Amino acid sequence: MLRVYRIPYSTNVERVALAAGHKCLAVEWVDVDPADRADVVRLSGQELVPVLDDDGTIVADSTAIIEHLERRFPERPLYPADPARRAELEVFIDWFNRVWKRPPNELAEELDRPRPDADRVAALGAELAGGLDTFEALLSGRDHLLGAELSAADCAAHPFLRYARDRPAPGDDETFHRVLHEHQPLGDAHPRLAAWIERVAAAPRA
Repeated sequence: MLRVYRIPYSTNVERVALAAGHKCLAVEWVDVDPADRADVVRLSGQELVPVLDDDGTIVADSTAIIEHLERRFPERPLYPADPARRAELEVFIDWFNRVWKRPPNELAEELDRPRPDADRVAALGAELAGGLDTFEALLSGRDHLLGAELSAADCAAHPFLRYARDRPAPGDDETFHRVLHEHQPLGDAHPRLAAWIERVAAAPRA
């Protein structure tokens, strides 16, 4: 039994839902109150979600969970078999997590301050908006970020980039999600990215 602890609207939880859906895996979702994460801490030693309980094997962090699912359930792979292409995918995910996510995270923190610095907000917003060109280029001549088929790279990026098209859901008051929507102006300049957002949005979720 795959049991995953989640909170509402989490982009990192959505990564796991997309990966598990691609592999046609059944998941038991355990909803956690964002204000009371005692069960998550008790299970994993930290308070962030998602956390996977795979028959007693505990895995925290969305990237680590997707890697675990790939090892346990290799069918409908999300990682290339070729070592060089797998390394490229791992570099992309590391870049996305460490580099791409920095501006929106810092921007959300700035906007939550009592008196946000307008210049810093503008600079971080411009950096986030400029990143759309990178994804548009990556999608030249292919349907997904690193090739013809959906991969772990798409699972990692789509829950964040979809906000360039989608407004936060009713009831979602996360500043981070508002930042992703308001500071990623998709417009007409990124048709390949818009098509990719639509394509991956139609993929199954667990």
